Amino acid sequence: MLKKTVDDLKNLQGRRVLVRCDFNVPLKDGKITDDTRIKAALPTIQKLIDGGAKVILCSHLGKVKNGPNEKESLAPVAERLSEKLGKPVVFVSDYHVTGEAATKAVAEMKDGDVVLLQNTRFRGAEETKNGEEFSKELADLADDYVCDAFGSAHRAHASVAGVTKFISAKGGTNAVGYLMEKEIAFLGNAVENPVRPFVAILGGAKVADKLNVISNLLEKCDTLIIGGGMAFTFLKAQGKEIGKSLVDDTKLEYCKEMMEKAEKLGKKLLLPVDSTVADNFPDPIDGPIDVTVVPSDQIPADKEGLDIGTKTAELYAEAVKSAKTVVWNGPMGVFENPTLAKGTIAVAKALAETDAITIIGGGDSAAAVNQLGFADKMSHISTGGGASLEYLEGKELPGVAAADDKD
Repeated sequence: MLKKTVDDLKNLQGRRVLVRCDFNVPLKDGKITDDTRIKAALPTIQKLIDGGAKVILCSHLGKVKNGPNEKESLAPVAERLSEKLGKPVVFVSDYHVTGEAATKAVAEMKDGDVVLLQNTRFRGAEETKNGEEFSKELADLADDYVCDAFGSAHRAHASVAGVTKFISAKGGTNAVGYLMEKEIAFLGNAVENPVRPFVAILGGAKVADKLNVISNLLEKCDTLIIGGGMAFTFLKAQGKEIGKSLVDDTKLEYCKEMMEKAEKLGKKLLLPVDSTVADNFPDPIDGPIDVTVVPSDQIPADKEGLDIGTKTAELYAEAVKSAKTVVWNGPMGVFENPTLAKGTIAVAKALAETDAITIIGGGDSAAAVNQLGFADKMSHISTGGGASLEYLEGKELPGVAAADDKD
Protein backbone atom coordinates (compact mmCIF):
# COMPACT_ATOMS: atom_id res chain seq x y z
CA MET A 1 0.00 0.00 0.00
CA LEU A 2 1.36 3.41 -0.94
CA LYS A 3 1.81 5.84 1.92
CA LYS A 4 1.10 9.56 2.04
CA THR A 5 4.27 11.57 1.52
CA VAL A 6 5.26 15.11 2.33
CA ASP A 7 3.97 16.05 -1.14
CA ASP A 8 0.46 15.06 -0.04
CA LEU A 9 0.45 17.74 2.68
CA LYS A 10 -1.51 20.57 1.10
CA ASN A 11 -2.03 24.15 2.35
CA LEU A 12 1.07 24.07 4.54
CA GLN A 13 0.98 27.80 5.28
CA GLY A 14 0.92 28.25 9.04
CA ARG A 15 0.54 24.51 9.75
CA ARG A 16 2.66 23.14 12.60
CA VAL A 17 4.43 20.07 11.22
CA LEU A 18 6.36 17.73 13.52
CA VAL A 19 9.15 15.92 11.64
CA ARG A 20 10.88 12.87 13.14
CA CYS A 21 14.41 12.95 11.73
CA ASP A 22 17.38 10.68 12.23
CA PHE A 23 20.00 13.03 13.67
CA ASN A 24 21.84 10.19 15.43
CA VAL A 25 25.18 11.56 14.23
CA PRO A 26 28.66 10.57 15.46
CA LEU A 27 30.17 13.10 17.89
CA LYS A 28 33.73 13.52 19.10
CA ASP A 29 34.45 16.07 21.86
CA GLY A 30 31.08 17.68 21.17
CA LYS A 31 31.79 18.08 17.43
CA ILE A 32 29.91 16.28 14.64
CA THR A 33 32.34 14.05 12.70
CA ASP A 34 29.92 13.03 9.93
CA ASP A 35 26.81 15.03 9.00
CA THR A 36 25.45 12.66 6.30
CA ARG A 37 22.22 12.13 8.26
CA ILE A 38 21.67 15.87 8.68
CA LYS A 39 22.15 16.43 4.94
CA ALA A 40 19.76 13.55 4.17
CA ALA A 41 16.96 15.34 6.10
CA LEU A 42 17.33 18.69 4.32
CA PRO A 43 15.03 18.14 1.28
CA THR A 44 12.00 17.34 3.47
CA ILE A 45 12.71 20.23 5.86
CA GLN A 46 13.26 22.68 2.98
CA LYS A 47 10.02 21.61 1.28
CA LEU A 48 8.07 22.38 4.48
CA ILE A 49 9.85 25.73 4.98
CA ASP A 50 9.11 26.71 1.37
CA GLY A 51 5.45 25.83 1.91
CA GLY A 52 5.27 28.21 4.88
CA ALA A 53 4.89 25.53 7.55
CA LYS A 54 6.12 25.90 11.10
CA VAL A 55 8.68 23.08 11.20
CA ILE A 56 9.22 21.29 14.53
CA LEU A 57 12.01 18.70 14.40
CA CYS A 58 12.66 15.83 16.80
CA SER A 59 15.21 13.01 16.93
CA HIS A 60 17.13 10.74 19.26
CA LEU A 61 20.90 10.73 19.63
CA GLY A 62 22.87 7.87 21.16
CA LYS A 63 21.50 5.19 23.47
CA VAL A 64 21.13 7.50 26.53
CA LYS A 65 21.92 4.85 29.16
CA ASN A 66 22.32 7.14 32.19
CA GLY A 67 19.58 9.71 31.78
CA PRO A 68 19.74 13.16 30.12
CA ASN A 69 23.23 14.64 29.75
CA GLU A 70 24.95 17.36 27.74
CA LYS A 71 27.10 14.87 25.79
CA GLU A 72 23.98 13.48 24.12
CA SER A 73 22.24 16.82 23.66
CA LEU A 74 21.15 17.78 20.14
CA ALA A 75 22.71 21.26 20.51
CA PRO A 76 25.52 20.56 17.97
CA VAL A 77 22.88 19.33 15.50
CA ALA A 78 20.90 22.59 15.80
CA GLU A 79 24.06 24.54 15.02
CA ARG A 80 25.00 22.44 11.96
CA LEU A 81 21.40 22.41 10.73
CA SER A 82 21.26 26.18 10.94
CA GLU A 83 24.41 26.41 8.76
CA LYS A 84 22.99 23.99 6.19
CA LEU A 85 19.59 25.67 5.99
CA GLY A 86 21.07 29.17 6.03
CA LYS A 87 18.60 30.28 8.70
CA PRO A 88 18.31 30.16 12.49
CA VAL A 89 17.15 26.93 14.12
CA VAL A 90 15.68 27.53 17.56
CA PHE A 91 16.92 24.79 19.89
CA VAL A 92 14.79 23.85 22.89
CA SER A 93 17.41 22.55 25.31
CA ASP A 94 14.88 21.44 27.96
CA TYR A 95 15.60 17.83 28.98
CA HIS A 96 11.85 17.23 29.31
CA VAL A 97 11.64 17.59 25.49
CA THR A 98 7.98 18.65 25.40
CA GLY A 99 7.80 20.89 28.48
CA GLU A 100 6.88 24.58 28.81
CA ALA A 101 9.98 25.69 26.93
CA ALA A 102 8.91 23.66 23.88
CA THR A 103 5.30 24.90 24.04
CA LYS A 104 6.54 28.51 24.28
CA ALA A 105 9.03 28.12 21.40
CA VAL A 106 6.32 26.66 19.15
CA ALA A 107 3.80 29.35 20.13
CA GLU A 108 6.30 32.03 19.08
CA MET A 109 7.01 30.49 15.64
CA LYS A 110 6.34 32.38 12.44
CA ASP A 111 5.61 30.65 9.13
CA GLY A 112 8.79 29.04 7.77
CA ASP A 113 10.51 28.94 11.18
CA VAL A 114 12.36 25.86 12.43
CA VAL A 115 12.49 24.56 16.02
CA LEU A 116 14.51 21.52 17.14
CA LEU A 117 13.41 19.69 20.29
CA GLN A 118 15.83 18.01 22.69
CA ASN A 119 16.86 14.33 22.36
CA THR A 120 13.65 12.23 22.52
CA ARG A 121 15.48 9.47 24.42
CA PHE A 122 15.91 11.88 27.34
CA ARG A 123 12.36 10.74 28.16
CA GLY A 124 13.70 7.20 28.67
CA ALA A 125 11.16 4.39 28.62
CA GLU A 126 8.36 6.82 27.74
CA GLU A 127 10.02 7.10 24.31
CA THR A 128 11.35 3.57 23.85
CA LYS A 129 8.25 1.81 25.25
CA ASN A 130 5.93 4.01 23.16
CA GLY A 131 4.35 5.78 26.16
CA GLU A 132 0.90 7.29 25.56
CA GLU A 133 1.58 10.44 27.57
CA PHE A 134 4.77 11.37 25.71
CA SER A 135 3.18 10.49 22.35
CA LYS A 136 0.29 12.83 23.14
CA GLU A 137 2.60 15.64 24.31
CA LEU A 138 4.50 15.44 21.01
CA ALA A 139 1.25 15.46 19.02
CA ASP A 140 -0.06 18.46 21.03
CA LEU A 141 2.75 20.57 19.56
CA ALA A 142 1.73 19.93 15.96
CA ASP A 143 -1.07 19.69 13.39
CA ASP A 144 0.59 17.16 11.08
CA TYR A 145 3.41 14.62 11.38
CA VAL A 146 6.13 13.50 8.98
CA CYS A 147 8.38 10.51 9.64
CA ASP A 148 11.69 10.85 7.83
CA ALA A 149 13.83 8.71 10.16
CA PHE A 150 14.33 5.45 8.29
CA GLY A 151 17.15 4.51 10.68
CA SER A 152 14.52 4.39 13.48
CA ALA A 153 11.53 3.19 11.44
CA HIS A 154 11.88 -0.37 12.76
CA ARG A 155 11.32 0.80 16.33
CA ALA A 156 7.78 1.31 17.68
CA HIS A 157 8.80 4.36 19.76
CA ALA A 158 6.60 7.27 20.82
CA SER A 159 8.21 9.72 18.37
CA VAL A 160 8.06 7.18 15.51
CA ALA A 161 4.72 5.41 15.90
CA GLY A 162 2.79 6.47 19.04
CA VAL A 163 2.48 10.12 18.06
CA THR A 164 0.58 9.27 14.85
CA LYS A 165 -2.51 8.05 16.73
CA PHE A 166 -2.95 11.44 18.41
CA ILE A 167 -2.29 13.38 15.19
CA SER A 168 -5.00 11.32 13.47
CA ALA A 169 -7.39 11.86 16.38
CA LYS A 170 -7.33 15.60 15.76
CA GLY A 171 -7.73 15.32 12.00
CA GLY A 172 -4.08 15.79 11.09
CA THR A 173 -2.11 13.91 8.43
CA ASN A 174 0.71 11.40 9.04
CA ALA A 175 3.09 11.22 6.10
CA VAL A 176 6.60 9.99 5.24
CA GLY A 177 9.37 12.35 4.17
CA TYR A 178 11.47 12.21 1.01
CA LEU A 179 14.20 10.11 2.62
CA MET A 180 11.72 7.48 3.82
CA GLU A 181 9.99 7.52 0.44
CA LYS A 182 13.31 6.83 -1.30
CA GLU A 183 14.21 4.02 1.12
CA ILE A 184 10.82 2.35 0.66
CA ALA A 185 11.06 2.66 -3.13
CA PHE A 186 14.58 1.22 -3.42
CA LEU A 187 14.47 -1.49 -0.75
CA GLY A 188 10.83 -2.39 -1.40
CA ASN A 189 11.33 -2.72 -5.16
CA ALA A 190 14.57 -4.64 -4.76
CA VAL A 191 12.84 -7.26 -2.68
CA GLU A 192 9.36 -7.36 -4.20
CA ASN A 193 9.91 -6.40 -7.82
CA PRO A 194 13.61 -6.55 -8.73
CA VAL A 195 15.04 -6.14 -12.21
CA ARG A 196 16.65 -9.57 -12.75
CA PRO A 197 19.14 -11.14 -12.35
CA PHE A 198 18.97 -10.12 -8.68
CA VAL A 199 22.10 -10.76 -6.60
CA ALA A 200 22.10 -10.38 -2.82
CA ILE A 201 25.37 -10.20 -0.87
CA LEU A 202 25.33 -10.82 2.88
CA GLY A 203 28.33 -10.45 5.15
CA GLY A 204 29.02 -9.58 8.76
CA ALA A 205 30.03 -11.71 11.70
CA LYS A 206 26.98 -13.67 12.84
CA VAL A 207 24.54 -15.97 11.09
CA ALA A 208 22.08 -15.35 13.95
CA ASP A 209 21.73 -11.66 12.95
CA LYS A 210 20.68 -12.57 9.43
CA LEU A 211 18.59 -15.75 9.84
CA ASN A 212 15.33 -14.40 8.42
CA VAL A 213 17.10 -12.24 5.85
CA ILE A 214 18.88 -15.28 4.37
CA SER A 215 15.64 -17.25 4.21
CA ASN A 216 13.59 -14.39 2.72
CA LEU A 217 16.23 -13.36 0.18
CA LEU A 218 16.69 -16.93 -1.04
CA GLU A 219 13.08 -16.81 -2.16
CA LYS A 220 13.49 -13.46 -3.90
CA CYS A 221 16.98 -13.37 -5.42
CA ASP A 222 18.68 -15.40 -8.17
CA THR A 223 22.09 -15.57 -6.48
CA LEU A 224 22.90 -15.25 -2.78
CA ILE A 225 26.52 -14.55 -1.87
CA ILE A 226 27.70 -15.20 1.69
CA GLY A 227 30.87 -13.63 3.11
CA GLY A 228 32.17 -12.32 6.41
CA GLY A 229 32.42 -14.29 9.64
CA MET A 230 29.10 -16.03 9.07
CA ALA A 231 30.44 -17.85 6.01
CA PHE A 232 32.44 -20.17 8.29
CA THR A 233 29.30 -21.58 9.88
CA PHE A 234 28.10 -22.48 6.37
CA LEU A 235 31.50 -24.00 5.51
CA LYS A 236 31.49 -26.07 8.71
CA ALA A 237 27.94 -27.20 7.90
CA GLN A 238 29.39 -28.55 4.64
CA GLY A 239 31.87 -30.56 6.71
CA LYS A 240 34.86 -28.34 5.97
CA GLU A 241 37.76 -27.71 8.37
CA ILE A 242 37.57 -24.05 9.52
CA GLY A 243 40.33 -23.93 12.16
CA LYS A 244 39.77 -21.27 14.83
CA SER A 245 37.36 -19.25 12.64
CA LEU A 246 34.22 -17.73 14.08
CA VAL A 247 31.42 -20.29 14.13
CA ASP A 248 27.92 -20.62 15.57
CA ASP A 249 27.50 -24.35 16.23
CA THR A 250 23.84 -23.85 17.11
CA LYS A 251 23.15 -22.72 13.52
CA LEU A 252 24.79 -25.57 11.59
CA GLU A 253 21.45 -27.29 10.92
CA TYR A 254 19.94 -24.00 9.80
CA CYS A 255 22.81 -23.47 7.32
CA LYS A 256 22.27 -26.98 5.93
CA GLU A 257 18.56 -26.23 5.53
CA MET A 258 19.34 -22.98 3.67
CA MET A 259 21.74 -24.77 1.30
CA GLU A 260 19.06 -27.38 0.63
CA LYS A 261 16.47 -24.64 0.15
CA ALA A 262 18.70 -22.89 -2.43
CA GLU A 263 19.10 -26.15 -4.35
CA LYS A 264 15.37 -26.86 -4.26
CA LEU A 265 14.51 -23.36 -5.50
CA GLY A 266 17.22 -23.47 -8.17
CA LYS A 267 19.08 -20.53 -6.65
CA LYS A 268 22.83 -20.07 -6.61
CA LEU A 269 24.33 -19.89 -3.12
CA LEU A 270 27.96 -18.81 -3.30
CA LEU A 271 30.37 -19.43 -0.40
CA PRO A 272 34.08 -18.56 -0.13
CA VAL A 273 36.37 -20.90 -2.11
CA ASP A 274 39.42 -19.48 -0.31
CA SER A 275 40.00 -17.50 2.86
CA THR A 276 42.51 -15.03 4.23
CA VAL A 277 43.75 -16.48 7.52
CA ALA A 278 45.96 -15.38 10.42
CA ASP A 279 47.09 -16.74 13.80
CA ASN A 280 44.74 -14.50 15.75
CA PHE A 281 42.25 -11.66 15.48
CA PRO A 282 44.19 -8.37 15.05
CA ASP A 283 44.86 -6.44 18.27
CA PRO A 284 44.56 -3.47 17.94
CA ILE A 285 41.91 -4.05 15.27
CA ASP A 286 43.71 -1.88 12.69
CA GLY A 287 47.24 -3.06 13.64
CA PRO A 288 49.70 -4.94 11.41
CA ILE A 289 48.93 -8.61 10.82
CA ASP A 290 50.55 -11.49 8.92
CA VAL A 291 48.12 -13.32 6.66
CA THR A 292 48.07 -16.16 4.17
CA VAL A 293 45.39 -17.20 1.69
CA VAL A 294 44.31 -20.86 1.76
CA PRO A 295 41.51 -22.88 0.15
CA SER A 296 38.37 -22.72 2.31
CA ASP A 297 38.44 -26.46 2.99
CA GLN A 298 42.08 -26.37 4.14
CA ILE A 299 42.14 -23.82 6.95
CA PRO A 300 44.85 -24.99 9.40
CA ALA A 301 43.62 -25.91 12.88
CA ASP A 302 45.61 -23.06 14.48
CA LYS A 303 44.49 -20.34 12.03
CA GLU A 304 41.46 -18.06 11.93
CA GLY A 305 39.66 -16.93 8.76
CA LEU A 306 39.34 -13.12 8.78
CA ASP A 307 38.47 -12.19 5.17
CA ILE A 308 37.51 -13.82 1.88
CA GLY A 309 40.48 -14.84 -0.29
CA THR A 310 41.55 -13.50 -3.70
CA LYS A 311 39.80 -16.22 -5.75
CA THR A 312 36.58 -15.67 -3.80
CA ALA A 313 36.81 -11.91 -4.39
CA GLU A 314 37.10 -12.60 -8.15
CA LEU A 315 34.20 -15.10 -8.04
CA TYR A 316 31.94 -12.62 -6.20
CA ALA A 317 32.92 -9.72 -8.50
CA GLU A 318 32.10 -11.92 -11.51
CA ALA A 319 28.64 -12.74 -10.08
CA VAL A 320 27.94 -9.01 -9.66
CA LYS A 321 28.91 -8.22 -13.29
CA SER A 322 25.92 -10.02 -14.78
CA ALA A 323 23.43 -8.68 -12.23
CA LYS A 324 20.76 -6.03 -12.87
CA THR A 325 19.94 -5.51 -9.16
CA VAL A 326 22.40 -5.95 -6.27
CA VAL A 327 21.66 -5.59 -2.55
CA TRP A 328 24.65 -5.68 -0.20
CA ASN A 329 24.57 -5.84 3.59
CA GLY A 330 27.63 -6.62 5.72
CA PRO A 331 31.40 -6.61 5.08
CA MET A 332 33.37 -9.59 3.74
CA GLY A 333 35.98 -9.51 6.51
CA VAL A 334 37.41 -7.39 9.33
CA PHE A 335 37.36 -4.32 7.07
CA GLU A 336 38.54 -1.97 9.84
CA ASN A 337 41.99 -3.52 9.25
CA PRO A 338 43.70 -2.46 5.97
CA THR A 339 45.13 -5.96 5.42
CA LEU A 340 41.74 -7.60 5.99
CA ALA A 341 39.69 -5.10 4.00
CA LYS A 342 40.64 -6.48 0.59
CA GLY A 343 37.54 -8.67 0.19
CA THR A 344 35.20 -5.84 1.14
CA ILE A 345 37.05 -3.45 -1.20
CA ALA A 346 36.81 -5.94 -4.08
CA VAL A 347 33.04 -6.27 -3.62
CA ALA A 348 32.58 -2.50 -3.28
CA LYS A 349 34.66 -1.98 -6.44
CA ALA A 350 32.60 -4.55 -8.37
CA LEU A 351 29.42 -2.73 -7.32
CA ALA A 352 30.91 0.64 -8.30
CA GLU A 353 31.73 -0.67 -11.77
CA THR A 354 28.43 -2.37 -12.60
CA ASP A 355 25.48 -0.78 -14.41
CA ALA A 356 23.08 -2.62 -12.11
CA ILE A 357 20.84 -0.94 -9.53
CA THR A 358 23.07 -1.11 -6.44
CA ILE A 359 21.59 -0.84 -2.96
CA ILE A 360 23.78 -0.75 0.12
CA GLY A 361 21.90 -1.84 3.24
CA GLY A 362 23.27 0.61 5.79
CA GLY A 363 25.56 -0.18 8.72
CA ASP A 364 29.12 -1.37 8.06
CA SER A 365 28.61 -1.78 4.30
CA ALA A 366 27.58 1.88 4.03
CA ALA A 367 30.60 2.89 6.13
CA ALA A 368 32.89 0.83 3.88
CA VAL A 369 31.49 2.32 0.67
CA ASN A 370 31.77 5.86 2.06
CA GLN A 371 35.34 5.34 3.33
CA LEU A 372 36.44 3.88 0.00
CA GLY A 373 35.02 6.85 -1.91
CA PHE A 374 32.50 4.76 -3.89
CA ALA A 375 29.36 6.38 -2.45
CA ASP A 376 28.50 8.38 -5.59
CA LYS A 377 28.73 5.20 -7.69
CA MET A 378 25.89 3.46 -5.81
CA SER A 379 22.21 3.84 -6.71
CA HIS A 380 21.17 3.99 -3.07
CA ILE A 381 22.87 3.80 0.31
CA SER A 382 20.39 3.07 3.06
CA THR A 383 20.54 5.28 6.15
CA GLY A 384 19.32 2.49 8.44
CA GLY A 385 21.27 -0.68 9.15
CA GLY A 386 18.72 -2.42 11.40
CA ALA A 387 15.74 -1.01 9.50
CA SER A 388 17.06 -2.09 6.10
CA LEU A 389 17.72 -5.60 7.44
CA GLU A 390 14.15 -5.87 8.73
CA TYR A 391 12.88 -4.62 5.38
CA LEU A 392 14.94 -7.31 3.62
CA GLU A 393 13.41 -9.84 6.02
CA GLY A 394 10.01 -8.84 4.69
CA LYS A 395 8.86 -7.29 7.98
CA GLU A 396 6.55 -4.30 8.15
CA LEU A 397 8.30 -1.39 9.87
CA PRO A 398 6.29 0.48 12.56
CA GLY A 399 7.44 3.87 11.20
CA VAL A 400 6.14 3.00 7.74
CA ALA A 401 2.96 1.27 8.92
CA ALA A 402 2.00 4.29 11.05
CA ALA A 403 1.86 6.67 8.07
CA ASP A 404 -1.54 7.26 6.42
CA ASP A 405 -2.33 5.26 3.29
CA LYS A 406 -2.81 7.21 0.08
CA ASP A 407 -6.47 7.64 -0.84
